[in-house]
Amino acid sequence: MKFVALVASACAFAGPPVTAQAGTTGDWPAFGGDPGNSKYSTLDEIDRSNFQDVEVVWRWRSIAADTEVPSSVRRGQFKAIPLEVGGRVFVSTSLSQVAAIDAGSGRTLWSYDPESWRAGRPANLGFHHRGVAWWTDGERERILIPTHDRRLVSLDARTGAPDPGFGDSGAVEMTPHLGREVMERLTTHSSPPAVCGNTVIVGSIVADFATHKEAPPGFVRAYDIPTGELAWVFHTIPQNDELGVETWEDESWRYSGNTNVWSMITVDEEAGTAYLPVGTPTNDLYGGHRLGDNLYAESIVAVDCETGQRQWHYQFVHHGLWDYDPPTAPNLFEATVEGERVRGVVQVTKQAFAFVFDRVTGKPLWEIEEREVTPSDVPGERAAPTQPFPTRPAPFDRQGITEDDLIDWTPELRAEAIEIAADYDLVPLYTPPRFEESGKPTIQLPADGGGANWTGAAVDPESGILYVVSHTRAASVSLTRPDPNRSDLNFVPDRWYATVEGPRGLPLVKPPYGRITAIDLSTGDHLWMVPHGRGPVNHPAIAHLELGRLGQANHTAAPLVTPTLLFVTASREHSGDPESDEPDVPPEISVYDKKTGEYLGGIELPDTPNSNLITYEHEGRQYLAVATGGGRFGIGGGGTPPELVALALPAALKEPTS
Repeated sequence: MKFVALVASACAFAGPPVTAQAGTTGDWPAFGGDPGNSKYSTLDEIDRSNFQDVEVVWRWRSIAADTEVPSSVRRGQFKAIPLEVGGRVFVSTSLSQVAAIDAGSGRTLWSYDPESWRAGRPANLGFHHRGVAWWTDGERERILIPTHDRRLVSLDARTGAPDPGFGDSGAVEMTPHLGREVMERLTTHSSPPAVCGNTVIVGSIVADFATHKEAPPGFVRAYDIPTGELAWVFHTIPQNDELGVETWEDESWRYSGNTNVWSMITVDEEAGTAYLPVGTPTNDLYGGHRLGDNLYAESIVAVDCETGQRQWHYQFVHHGLWDYDPPTAPNLFEATVEGERVRGVVQVTKQAFAFVFDRVTGKPLWEIEEREVTPSDVPGERAAPTQPFPTRPAPFDRQGITEDDLIDWTPELRAEAIEIAADYDLVPLYTPPRFEESGKPTIQLPADGGGANWTGAAVDPESGILYVVSHTRAASVSLTRPDPNRSDLNFVPDRWYATVEGPRGLPLVKPPYGRITAIDLSTGDHLWMVPHGRGPVNHPAIAHLELGRLGQANHTAAPLVTPTLLFVTASREHSGDPESDEPDVPPEISVYDKKTGEYLGGIELPDTPNSNLITYEHEGRQYLAVATGGGRFGIGGGGTPPELVALALPAALKEPTS
């Protein structure tokens, strides 16, 4: 482990403790801008009159790109959500390193390498990391990062040095606090923790694609920031005589795993409450070994920050069989609903629902109906007979698939789409996966990536409008019997979300393929929906139709709201014609009128953005920043340099005119 302090005086005290008030300081001290995850800022120097002039002002090359590691260590995409406090940007790298960067110049102030890559490849997506947390008590400042090798590290935000008072020389080993013997290689950490008062709350990654019913549990752990002492553990799978243990039949709670918070956690600092988006249990698509509703899997759970005591919960999916874990932190908001001022929380999901609650009581703001869904025909499986359906807001993306959903731009394309679809069962939402020998694979829509995904939604605290970015992708799923020498499950996935392409490389279903939906949280009404991205408009089979923007399927498109604009990241788009010489549409920050959804244009980026965009003010200038590139860069191809890119208006445009 090592840290490098490049500028000793770089870290002046950052100011007062972070508060839940969204976007009022010009800083960006939490992954969502504030603990309530609004992704909103009051900064408005960049507006519709000048955004076309925004340009790259500095590019910071991730230290992961130049870290000497064995060839077996394959660096992932640069996904970190940066923070900015007091003129410093704090960011993690794909190798769970940490750096502090001068917010105005992009100069490295200090860096720290936990060398967690020495423990081997992390579970699931390998070496990638989504960010750090910042804490202050008014005197001390700390940066907290859960590392790939399952430690929680606390660093002095001024110098990058490990905090000697935290745990063992600045780090805490977290695996022992699971209270169960586990295979460590099946669990890791890659998302920023949540800070609430003097407590830091940590989720985890647990390996998908499980071949055994026994797996590490995703219990949520919390630690005292000044000392590193364990504060509490919340059992996402109830244990012994805890509430909900009966929903894990035949004592399956003893061995079942996953059910983890792999994404981010939202905090209401004033109330002292944390909101946990809890994921899918082992195995994602088969649950014959864990019959019952499986509380708290695929739920939102409100817990007391100091004690971990459950305050309320709501389960979005009973006995999950679709990998429909809530993929992102919920958003806090306030709105007047039916004449009453409500402090609310909204969770957007992969299945394209927005579940909306009173954040204090857990009462749904609008009725959620339990509706009958399709039973399972897999031997030994027992799907839940009903699932929850919000009566409002309406779904924000396509759910389920029928022949009416297939593309029909021309009679020829329509016929080809029907022919392709004939190899699958077109089924409604919540149809369980089928055993491959009992029939055709099903098409699941939305697939495992959503709907919504980890980059989440944004909420305007002034208007109470929620902005949801989503995408549409049809994928096939089916189950098969495993090799009994390699698995103790009766069934494992055979087809795991293989994309079902339509005719001639076009999508199978109708557009938009990426979309933005604005939802009024006072009424639950959709205000507008627009495609996000150009999509395959220039494909030779449809170019003559001049269809306009069709939307791009991109599960990491990310929103940011300011007083007048909505910014949404967009990946590079190809021409749509594999034989065309037409250049790609470059990646950009797409700019929309937040009131109408009108696409105003784009701010070009040098490479594909992989995470949430942030904005901050430094020395009177508004900046935008986002992580780009990465992948297999530097180890044999396939990727591009991982960089943090900062953009602003040219300095000349800020000078007063006479």
